[in-house]
Amino acid sequence: MTRPVVAGVDGSPSSRKAVGFAAHEAALRGAELRLVHAFGGAVPHVTPGAPRRHPGAAGTRELVDGTLTEAERLAHRVAPRVEVSREVTVGEPLTVLEIASRTASLVVVGNRGLSTFGSLLLGSTAGHLAAHARCPVLVVRGRDDPDGPVLVAVDEGSASAAAVGFAFAEASLRRADLLAAHVTGEGDPDAYDGPADPPFVTRDERRLRANAEHVIDAALAGARDRYPDVPVRRLPLVGHVRRSLIDASADAQLMVVGARGRGGFPGLLLGSVGHALLHHARCPLVVVRVAPAASG
Repeated sequence: MTRPVVAGVDGSPSSRKAVGFAAHEAALRGAELRLVHAFGGAVPHVTPGAPRRHPGAAGTRELVDGTLTEAERLAHRVAPRVEVSREVTVGEPLTVLEIASRTASLVVVGNRGLSTFGSLLLGSTAGHLAAHARCPVLVVRGRDDPDGPVLVAVDEGSASAAAVGFAFAEASLRRADLLAAHVTGEGDPDAYDGPADPPFVTRDERRLRANAEHVIDAALAGARDRYPDVPVRRLPLVGHVRRSLIDASADAQLMVVGARGRGGFPGLLLGSVGHALLHHARCPLVVVRVAPAASG
């Protein structure tokens, strides 16, 4: 059975966009859509399968019911055949969404919110959700009704394999092209040819693009055979990594990137690159996390 798609709901315009996007994703997968609203501040523990706890104030309950009813109506307008369920939980929103991700195929959130989901994807909390969720996290941002290929950013790290697999599956569901991008940064040791001292240093563009193509081909190996229906294009890029990836996202309907571990974004999503993509990608962004290997 396909795991549900989870959407974080708070009634904000960004949240409503996320619900519509999540309904579309659920329809593509033949999955249930689960609308999740988290109440208030942090609680010590929210365990999977625990009884749902609702706030006592009738006025608050009515407000939440209205928000979820509106979200459900929107979901049915987008995907009339999708089964929709609601979940209201007392707890810190990031914790609630992390727990929901344990039984989900995808968590979909807006890039900004109100009240309990306020600043959900600003600063370190964006990294927290993407680094701790147990399934891919889709951040709805960028232009409305994006079209174009599914863009996957690859490197030579282990996180690329998970991102490539998700991107191929998504492109197949959407009947879209897959565009695989790798950026050879300006600081790469292979970027320059000639003596080490200016003015003789020149950047070897042909060598850099060939290197990027090699990385892309290695990252796609195997996955292409599993999805013969997906047209694939390579996008070897040379230059500033953040700017290049953000610019590439302008022509995509979805961007997929990989992340490793629990503490942040090693590899492709290290520091400023991940921050830039979460805040400035010009289309919806999916972060596919690879859990750290068990020690011992």
